[in-house]
Amino acid sequence: MTQKILRQSAEQQFALEIEELKKQDKHTKPANWQLSPNAVVNYLMGGKLNNGFEISAKYIGNRRLMEIAVATLATDRALLLYGLPGTAKSWVSEHLAAAITGDSNLVIQGTAGISEESVRYGWNYAMLLSAGPVAEAVVETPVMRAMKEGKIVRIEELTRIGSDVQDSLITILSEKMLPIPELNQQVQAIGGFNVIATANNRDKGVNDLSSALKRRFNTVILPVPTSVDEEVEIVQQRVTSFSKVIELPIQKSITEEIGRIVTIFRELRNGVSSDGKTKLKSPTGTLSTAEAISVMNNGLALAYHFGDGSIKADDIASGVIGAIVKDPVQDKIVMQEYMETVLKQRDGWKDIYRACRDII
Repeated sequence: MTQKILRQSAEQQFALEIEELKKQDKHTKPANWQLSPNAVVNYLMGGKLNNGFEISAKYIGNRRLMEIAVATLATDRALLLYGLPGTAKSWVSEHLAAAITGDSNLVIQGTAGISEESVRYGWNYAMLLSAGPVAEAVVETPVMRAMKEGKIVRIEELTRIGSDVQDSLITILSEKMLPIPELNQQVQAIGGFNVIATANNRDKGVNDLSSALKRRFNTVILPVPTSVDEEVEIVQQRVTSFSKVIELPIQKSITEEIGRIVTIFRELRNGVSSDGKTKLKSPTGTLSTAEAISVMNNGLALAYHFGDGSIKADDIASGVIGAIVKDPVQDKIVMQEYMETVLKQRDGWKDIYRACRDII
């Protein structure tokens, strides 16, 4: 029996769009790129091709930022996508790799416990003991594979990795070479190889990048959405896509509920109500766009499995409270004050005020 894949990679999910872009692409392609830089940006930003084929938008925001990112990858400079949590850094990273090389799966997930072996190369210790340090005993990492195949390797949450392990990238980025001293050999990168790293400065356990490593990256800062409408569009696009994957039907337009979640998060994030009349305390969490997407997905699941399928205030209230109240003392006070000064007073929002009050 064929098993349903929960989450397809970007190159699988948008294979038709990539193939159509290939057919229409008349621009120069760098070595080992399947699309030209111009076509990669069109893939990210979306729009209609000359033959009327519709490309969906993967990134909703400033086109120039994507042009800078793609131009960086067309040079020998690595790319660092930097910004607050939930600003689509990983999403953009995956789609860049998918559009450029057709393979977004060469990934290193940064954690506090990651070792240098996970970045450079490891050893098959059974073979090492029996045959000694031979080429066959080397365990390739995503970085080594990307160098050999001329592809892009993604390093997620670079600042979560320890500083000594981070700096093991310096030789790779500057010399485009990975020495294997045990074999007296080296792996040299072929055309098309590059690195996309993501990082933010808000998580606990962040390790600052050394100045030597920073110089090897061109940094593109991904901002939070500039307007409510832009953020609502992002959330709606991602929620609709997710609901299709898990076969969760949407009974009615969800734009209104998304707008309320986004408004709540933006007001608390900015420390002021949308009309500018009420100053607010901000909670300890980031209240990012990604969290708004999560709240909406959870609300749809509640509405479908435990309601009539139509999403209501009761379905999103628990998710909103869970996203805001990270500190059970400080954040609870922030939320209670916001409920009484803003939610309770706003026309048409009494239902979400009551739903939140019943939970908190």
